[in-house]
Amino acid sequence: MFRSPKLLHKIFPARIWGISVSDKSVFLTFDDGPIPEVTPWILDYLKEQKIVATFFCVGENVQRNQEIYQRILDEGHAVGNHTMKHLNGMKVNHRTYLQSIVETEKLVDSKLFRPPYGRLNRKLDKVIQKRFKIIMWTWLSKDYDATVSDEQIIEASKKIEPGDILVFHDNIKTMHRIQHVLPPIIERLKNEGFIFKKLD
Repeated sequence: MFRSPKLLHKIFPARIWGISVSDKSVFLTFDDGPIPEVTPWILDYLKEQKIVATFFCVGENVQRNQEIYQRILDEGHAVGNHTMKHLNGMKVNHRTYLQSIVETEKLVDSKLFRPPYGRLNRKLDKVIQKRFKIIMWTWLSKDYDATVSDEQIIEASKKIEPGDILVFHDNIKTMHRIQHVLPPIIERLKNEGFIFKKLD
């Protein structure tokens, strides 16, 4: 399932699942970086294609790779908070989770937040929404899933619609796959008249 279930949109209406647009805009996002193994390649490719994206950054990766993080900003992309250590909001206590967001906020100046794994309970939802926009997605690439082939991902991208928030990952698990699936998807969307915008 590459598209997020409409039922979830109804259960969590305050979260942002997609963007209402009047043109063929889509919103390309990357989770988990920045890391030297793949983020620079993504940035090179985006620069070559003259498109912008939003990077949801893990705080400890920003600490380790400050030059790459600064490059993301310098090249006009948006950033968002993805917790300090990629925490699962359903598996840690509230205090630990919120502290992780606060720590990351010192490194990532943004009011956009995406919960790792998309996992967040209702109590955390309410607290976080007081300070952040919780950004979810309408199309998930599943680039992290070894049981899904490159061909399946590329084929599923044909269902991308205007206003969709697209998720890819810049992490070790996807570092080789992203180079195979991202270019054909981006190039086809551009050929079909889609416009890439960053979230703000």
